[in-house]
Amino acid sequence: MAEEKKPEAEKKEAKAVEKTAKSISPWKILQYPHLTEKSMNMVEMENKLVFIVDRKYRKKEIADAIEKQFNVRVTDLKTVVMTKGRKKAIAKLAPENLASDIASKLGMM
Repeated sequence: MAEEKKPEAEKKEAKAVEKTAKSISPWKILQYPHLTEKSMNMVEMENKLVFIVDRKYRKKEIADAIEKQFNVRVTDLKTVVMTKGRKKAIAKLAPENLASDIASKLGMM
């Protein structure tokens, strides 16, 4: 019986996190842009942005934060938890949105 209630508890927790993600600033989720040579090549060649994000948020919430903050459309999002425990999000933007424009606004380029 305890196992049956466990997914319900997880769903409630997910809804609570999602609700708070909508009400808080996107910069609480997106901690800072990831500045490496590889991530800069992704901006220029693949129209992708790379951010270090808060580990407790899911892909949908991270994508919503990027879309809200920069007024763009995210077509694909990948996340990786790195060895030091930080979570990295790689967001592929729609072709009509240029990652290089956002990177220059952020002072990355």
